[in-house]
Amino acid sequence: MPIYEYECQQCGRRFEYFLRSCGDEKKVKCSKCGAENPKRVVSSFVSKSSDSSCGTHSYG
Repeated sequence: MPIYEYECQQCGRRFEYFLRSCGDEKKVKCSKCGAENPKRVVSSFVSKSSDSSCGTHSYG
């Protein structure tokens, strides 16, 4: 059950939508203006690395 990111073609708002099934994508509406058929966009994501040098900073 993935979460997809969409962008409204009318107002430009980006929002996330949790899809329970493939048919639910037809029900997606903008969470701000209610426009139908927003465009699905590529979401950015962060992954955690097991490399010990990642994310260790020395301040001082």
